[in-house]
Amino acid sequence: MPDWATFAGFAGVVLVFLLLLAHASKSVVSGDADAPLAAPPERSYPGSVDPGVGEVRSNVGDADRPLIDAADGGLISGATGSHPESARPRLSTTALLANVAISQGTFGLLLLAGAWFTEIPTAAFGVSASVVSPTTVGVGVALGVGLYAANEVGATVGERLGVGADEGLREALAPDSAAGWAVLLLVVLPIIAGFEELLFRGVLVGVFAAGFGLSPWLLAALSSVAFALGHGAQGPAGVVVTGLLGFVLAAAFVLTGSLLVVVVAHYLVNALEFVVHEGLGLDGWE
Repeated sequence: MPDWATFAGFAGVVLVFLLLLAHASKSVVSGDADAPLAAPPERSYPGSVDPGVGEVRSNVGDADRPLIDAADGGLISGATGSHPESARPRLSTTALLANVAISQGTFGLLLLAGAWFTEIPTAAFGVSASVVSPTTVGVGVALGVGLYAANEVGATVGERLGVGADEGLREALAPDSAAGWAVLLLVVLPIIAGFEELLFRGVLVGVFAAGFGLSPWLLAALSSVAFALGHGAQGPAGVVVTGLLGFVLAAAFVLTGSLLVVVVAHYLVNALEFVVHEGLGLDGWE
């Protein structure tokens, strides 16, 4: 028999840890850490859908990769040059990719283990044979492309209004080899999309609605707030845009009942951002 209350408490702990990490990353970005931050890059975009990874500021260039500061508990800091490199060892793109994949993958495995232990049915997460089909994948692709296009329009408007958010971590994670791009697109981004949709849509909307009889639309709104709070390092514009993107994903989850739809959409938004801005070097829509 499903133990909804125990799993809800376990998921709440995972969510709190995730938001605490995001808040700590925000402190680093805003300059509350020991070292001052470098100037933000020239271009900025309001949104990304990755709350589990703290955004950082960094100067654009091969010599200005973000650094790891042991005093920050291993959190990524964008400060470059303020401390001797012996005190602030340089973190390579490969190490950054591994850090993201391992941290979010671990959170995801913990959620799955908790669901198995408490006997939560997979259907509550939006996972069942009836919602896994080529049509479902097609809906996810259409939603992802549409969200990416809307995000780019919002980014362009925000940039022209002088409102935006730093995308330093995305630049730091951008690979410089074909193998690196394969790892990013085929391993890291799927893990990010899978974990975040499992938590923010599958658990906070699907499981909570099924287990406690709560309105899925109310849960969609609340989960989108939590989703946005994880993007505090992007500034007010990033929080607003991410919250809106999160609500659209939550609405799609409620309407389709499929976790696969939102995982595919989430993945495409992130993948297109990397490919267009970091792979092709396009700065935005004119």
